[in-house]
Amino acid sequence: MKNWKLLSIMFILVIFVLAACGGENSNKEEENSSSNTKTAEEGSDDASSAYPMTISPTVGASENRDGSESYTFDEITFESKPKNIVVFDYGFLDTLDALGVEGIVGVAKDSTLPEHLEKYAGDEYASIGTLKEPLLEDIAALDPDVIFISGRQAPYYEQLKEITPNVVFVGAVQEDYWNTFLASVDIAAKMFEKEAEAEEYLAKFDAALEEVKNLAGNYETSLVTMYNEGNLSGFSTNSRFGYVYDVYGFQPVTEDIESSSHGSNFGFEAILELDPEVLFVIDRTAAVGGESNIDKDLENDIIKQTVAYQNDRVVYLDGPLWYLSGGGLQSELAKIEEILAELK
Repeated sequence: MKNWKLLSIMFILVIFVLAACGGENSNKEEENSSSNTKTAEEGSDDASSAYPMTISPTVGASENRDGSESYTFDEITFESKPKNIVVFDYGFLDTLDALGVEGIVGVAKDSTLPEHLEKYAGDEYASIGTLKEPLLEDIAALDPDVIFISGRQAPYYEQLKEITPNVVFVGAVQEDYWNTFLASVDIAAKMFEKEAEAEEYLAKFDAALEEVKNLAGNYETSLVTMYNEGNLSGFSTNSRFGYVYDVYGFQPVTEDIESSSHGSNFGFEAILELDPEVLFVIDRTAAVGGESNIDKDLENDIIKQTVAYQNDRVVYLDGPLWYLSGGGLQSELAKIEEILAELK
């Protein structure tokens, strides 16, 4: 009897030990399963990351104004999101600012910053020179992860690549201004993971463009000109301001104007002869910090004979905005809004 009781007790103890071991193994399996799940999730995050990312320039090549030199721009593959950002192009700086991108360390402060970008004149942003003359040593000292350039810096492309191979051409070009502007926005949105912000901002353009196109339909002819120290240049559809016609919907008074970044020389008599209903005038002199006499020079006896003047449709456009800071989300929307405000 005693042996039977002893055997029963030993049997119960064995069952208890086996159960405890099974529970411990089960807990370990759960811990391992949880750990594996966490690792898989972390791996999934890494796999879904936008980087590495290959960025194409807004155009593959460009040439200087007289066509004597040409420049070719490379695609760049980034292994991670840039943290130290150097920006020459004011339009791209405008877009980065609109999207709330952080990490800008250097801008071209020694040229005339557009008014809406004045905060970048502060001491927290290093000067990298002018739009036409980079301070190469100062840029190198910033140890940039990326340098964004446009046409004015193209001659320095190879020298900038010696500082970092990550030099990206983001300029909007005369031959396809609007599409290259949109391409630059796409570059900023993808590189800095701001696609949602960019879509929200671009939605504002839809309403503004519809409104300006409706307004443009009220006029049969128009002409975009640029004032520079007493002289005028004219621009048609195949020019740097061709989007006023192609995108905004204004009809050019003539398409027989030589394509040039600074327009074709245009005398006051030529404007009277063409006699557009709307005359747009961009003040380049004011844009580059000169002393402008645009009112005195433009409101002469010849211009006063034009239909545009007599109907109060000589539209003076903001020089810095149109000449220097175009190609950005804020500046391009501001251009449309300026025309709407002047002609409504």
